[in-house]
Amino acid sequence: MGIFQTLMKNKELIPLALIISTAATGALSFGLYALKKTDVVLDRKKNPEPWEMVDPTQPQKLITINQEWKPIEELQKVRRATR
Repeated sequence: MGIFQTLMKNKELIPLALIISTAATGALSFGLYALKKTDVVLDRKKNPEPWEMVDPTQPQKLITINQEWKPIEELQKVRRATR
């Protein structure tokens, strides 16, 4: 009851306590949500090869290394027109 007594004595701390408790609750709920996602594998013993469980119908995020960017001709025309 020490926290509640302190809050009742110093009423200006009540908004601060509410903001901090809301942020902590949000962080905890997001952490639990992230652990329940299906694309995260926490147990390596039951699923040693997770790439075999990939659904081919679901789009996956891929990374492209050393990608060469080519200028888009339409964007170049717009840039020249707006200058």
